[in-house]
Amino acid sequence: MQTSPAHAAHHDDREIETLEEFDATVSARGTLAGYRVQAVDLTDRTRELLATGAAGAVFLGCPMRETAAAKLRADGALLFPPLPDLPFDPYRGLLYTAGELFAGLDQGYERTPDARAYAWFRRTGADRDIYASMLRSVHDDAISDALDELLLGARVVGVMGGHALARGTDAYAGAARLGRSLARSGLTVATGGGPGAMEAANLGAYTAPHDDSALDDACRLLAKAPSFTPSVTDWARAAFDVRTHWPKGGTSVGVPTWFYGHEPPNAFASHIAKYFANATREDGLLARCTAGVVFLPGAAGTVQEIFDNTTPNYYESRGEPTPMVLVDRAHWTDRLPTWPLLRALARDRSMESRIALVDRVEEAPEALARLSEANES
Repeated sequence: MQTSPAHAAHHDDREIETLEEFDATVSARGTLAGYRVQAVDLTDRTRELLATGAAGAVFLGCPMRETAAAKLRADGALLFPPLPDLPFDPYRGLLYTAGELFAGLDQGYERTPDARAYAWFRRTGADRDIYASMLRSVHDDAISDALDELLLGARVVGVMGGHALARGTDAYAGAARLGRSLARSGLTVATGGGPGAMEAANLGAYTAPHDDSALDDACRLLAKAPSFTPSVTDWARAAFDVRTHWPKGGTSVGVPTWFYGHEPPNAFASHIAKYFANATREDGLLARCTAGVVFLPGAAGTVQEIFDNTTPNYYESRGEPTPMVLVDRAHWTDRLPTWPLLRALARDRSMESRIALVDRVEEAPEALARLSEANES
């Protein structure tokens, strides 16, 4: 799932996203012609920039000395200036980390980059500022590009579910065990990146490299702050306490959105693809779940995700169909009767081999594997 820091220097990838990649490319290629350099601080690379050709190159938000900038423009390069007054970098080349989004948490969540980006989003959205709209679009496109690069070749399984699932409950622990089981089977767990069931699945993937007791102990620690209300600060601090107790956790992906910015991202996803546009986020998350999706009990958002995922399977517009497993028969047949409609759609297009309904979360990995085998045959 990871690429080499110098992948741009040795492959056909023309994007440079870190200083290490920049140095490797200049050393190996001797030119920057045609490259795209994203959000790399080149202030200390003036000598290299002055000595390296850059015809047709594009520099997106890269700080540099004016002498270097003038030379690059003379070469025919295109320079998009950094935008330091924003609470986010629209040109970023990599996904977020929890440490980055929650930086400054010791001063309160309101001071973190995540909270400040949400405040900017609410303010500029109300203003209907076309410049701000453009910046959001550029940012989200950069995030999609980074997510594609991260997941290249990975077998991704989505875990969807409600944000209201509280820490300390049996259901939360079950969702966490599901995430751990999927991660240990070699799949990359991807969630909506928020609290509740999403956090639980990311937590399970995070604890996958550790002994089984780590997850039980982590759930007990987290139960001291069961919800992100009334205090996101306390909720997030509890998560970082768990990360401190068990460092070097496993990898997983969270795909949250500032559209629902009142719901903070969880700290257990190793890679966070946070979007401004929720529609882009929803479609992109489901489209990348190539190994299937498990739907835990949820409300309107989870119901929407079920049918967002059903549509391309129904019309066969996304290549190989993705298996879908719904957990909790009573929830999906009685409380929110989604399963009868999903089953009717499946019968209409011979999709029965792509869907399953199970009673308990412990049954989901086996059901997912069974559907995958059926589809492959």
